Amino acid sequence: MAKNFSTLRNKMSAQAQERATQLTQQHIQEMPLHELRQARGLSQQVLAEILNVQQPAIAKMERRTDMYISTLRSHIEAMGGTLEITAKFDDGDVKISNFSHI
Repeated sequence: MAKNFSTLRNKMSAQAQERATQLTQQHIQEMPLHELRQARGLSQQVLAEILNVQQPAIAKMERRTDMYISTLRSHIEAMGGTLEITAKFDDGDVKISNFSHI
């Protein structure tokens, strides 16, 4: 028999609940393109229609580990977002502005 998530969570220690919350936030903030598309409720076919390409092109793009910034920007904008590129350093983050008009 399935158990209610709230019941299971309430049985966890406070430390375990905090760790679960942190992991959840990390997974929400970091995900591959195909998971982002799915989380936005879009199929590859719908995204392909928005970008005026064939569905296999979306599948191929989502598997790539290297692509043009302009391609990634178009993909993100088609999902309703904006792309920002940030360099992370120990002493702070810097938003890179060179690519804002690509």
